[in-house]
Amino acid sequence: MTENEEQVAGVLLAAGGGRRLGGRPKALLAHRGRPLVEHAVGVLRAAGCARVHVVLGARAEEVRDRAALPGCVLVDNPDWEQGMGSSLRAGLASLAGTGARAALVSLVDQPGIGAEATARVRAAYRDETSLAAAAYAGVRGHPVLLGAAHWAGIRATATGDRGHAPI
Repeated sequence: MTENEEQVAGVLLAAGGGRRLGGRPKALLAHRGRPLVEHAVGVLRAAGCARVHVVLGARAEEVRDRAALPGCVLVDNPDWEQGMGSSLRAGLASLAGTGARAALVSLVDQPGIGAEATARVRAAYRDETSLAAAAYAGVRGHPVLLGAAHWAGIRATATGDRGHAPI
């Protein structure tokens, strides 16, 4: 693993309960014959993230049992029902002490975002002050790159299902 690969860690937010899906956890929904969580981890790795932290919540034990996630750091978010902000806080907190200087944050329920688009956002990394987001038809979206200099502020303000990142 190169130094640059170690500096940007993937953070996959995969804790959602899938209320609109009849309570099936999003992480385990099938996509091309495998769980979404496996697909999303593969995208982050193909985009250059050697280290991937996966934030779990709804039916976390079932996700652990059914999904093949070798080499991933599995992060439990006991507050997952409070929304994506709690998962973002848990994911960023899990990077403490790892040497990561930025987090490439992706969502499990967006399988249409591939490795090429994810790698373009990752390529915006310069240092711990980096901030970048994908844009689709001029609208900011995911994934997002959050430099470590911003993590404390993001963790202090991320609530519900809306982030308050200064991008």
